[in-house]
Amino acid sequence: MASTTKIMTAILIIENCNLNQTVTISKKAAGTGGSRLGLKTDDKITIRDLLYGLLLVSGNDAAVALAETCSGSITEFANLMNEKSKDLGLDNTHFETPHGLDSDNHYTTAYELALLTDYALNNSTFLNIVGTKHYTITINGYSKSLNNTNELLGTLNGVYGVKTGFTNGANRCLVTACKRNNMDIVCVVLGCDTKNFRSSDSTKLINYAFEDFEYVNIEDLINKEFNKWIEEHPNYFYIEKGIFSDFKINLSTISTPIIPIKKNQKSTLKVNFEISNHLYAPVYKNTNIGTFRLYTTDEIILEGTINSEEDIYKKTTFYYLKDFFKSFSNILNNTPLIIK
Repeated sequence: MASTTKIMTAILIIENCNLNQTVTISKKAAGTGGSRLGLKTDDKITIRDLLYGLLLVSGNDAAVALAETCSGSITEFANLMNEKSKDLGLDNTHFETPHGLDSDNHYTTAYELALLTDYALNNSTFLNIVGTKHYTITINGYSKSLNNTNELLGTLNGVYGVKTGFTNGANRCLVTACKRNNMDIVCVVLGCDTKNFRSSDSTKLINYAFEDFEYVNIEDLINKEFNKWIEEHPNYFYIEKGIFSDFKINLSTISTPIIPIKKNQKSTLKVNFEISNHLYAPVYKNTNIGTFRLYTTDEIILEGTINSEEDIYKKTTFYYLKDFFKSFSNILNNTPLIIK
């Protein structure tokens, strides 16, 4: 994934370091090859300006300087990167460096890189930096102007980041964030032969997404169908040995209530409920008694559980005696008294 690696580097620095701190550049950082910010040994620069050098001009020297500042060494910083990957559920991702120069054990997938980017974009500092076209930093008190290497930023409608990448092994890579009509997407292309191909392929994918998808509030749709099901199934439950059978049910939480759906599939959305009607007491609150599925003709989009909303206790001996005496009392009260 080449320098798209720096998305992980940046978010870890933002989360773990004081961005106003001034650091001194080591010989190792200054000697790092590939794309560079142009740092020299003993240069003094703030962490914030190193981040701009990392994300705008893809400085490998800035990446090493940041890793050393945060964790003491590249190896220790890579461990931090892999811990973060595990926390984010990126099972097919592994880092060895903060810059992304070719290495057999340094890899990810387009999907997991998109997940990482989505996480990073929730941080306002990261969002602001990757959306900056031009910026001036200070090294040793002298100004230096930087221009963002992201060719789609400012040229394609709605693009607001994120990161370019290139090595001989990875070829041309580009991660793009774009927003139109209140819909956000993250587009990832890896392994493109040329810069023009990564730009054109990204543009095609982005335009396809906005032309073919729209947001749908699936939570409203599912709740509407659920309430309709409840109305159509009165006295549905029989709870054997339960103190009563008429009880309330609810749906498990829908973590993403609004999702993108293909426009031509919107009319095919359907909701299916499978709910047990014969239960055995006791039935406790939040007991799973069924499932719901949202699907189209092609696939299941979402599955969840249907749960009891209250406790239904089992009848005890005392309850049966109480019920018996109540029934017996009713019989006596309704039996005429005859005196001979």
